[in-house]
Amino acid sequence: GELLKFQHDEVRVNILHDGVGGVNESDVYLAATSGAIIIAFHVIPEDRAKILAEREGVEIRPYEIIYEITQDIKLALEGLLKPQLVEVPTGRALVLQTFSTSRFGTIAGCRVLNGTIERSSRVRIIRDQVIVNTYNIQSLRRGKEDSREVSQGLECGIRLENFNDVKEGDLMEAFKVEEIKRTL
Repeated sequence: GELLKFQHDEVRVNILHDGVGGVNESDVYLAATSGAIIIAFHVIPEDRAKILAEREGVEIRPYEIIYEITQDIKLALEGLLKPQLVEVPTGRALVLQTFSTSRFGTIAGCRVLNGTIERSSRVRIIRDQVIVNTYNIQSLRRGKEDSREVSQGLECGIRLENFNDVKEGDLMEAFKVEEIKRTL
């Protein structure tokens, strides 16, 4: 009854069989065919059932306290939930000048207006207050050196993956995507 209290739109507990007595071979066969685990509350599996469970890859979890069962199942259900993706802004840069090269494509000469532009960030291109698209940074250079990040007030060269149509006056808004674990 405690396990059926967990209710969520995306995940749920499905009890295939419950009964009294030790874990037997038919319990293991049922769990094996349905991909389930066996919760053994104050009981132990028979020797043949234990051997069959090892062979079939069925997990038998022994418990003595009901709260341990509910806590483990809750954590397992939360692990099945897809994490929530949140964009965290890291900085903004203004394109001052563009440089076209036959070898690399277009490189944007930028000044970081606020925050930091990190090599691992994604960049949203904003032109005339309209979002053009979002791209990964292919290279970030400060002077002639590759750089992992460039801070506010400094100038840098940014080359984007699969995008060569950078224009002077474009705004580059850098962000990272963080995953937040969801709970029931």
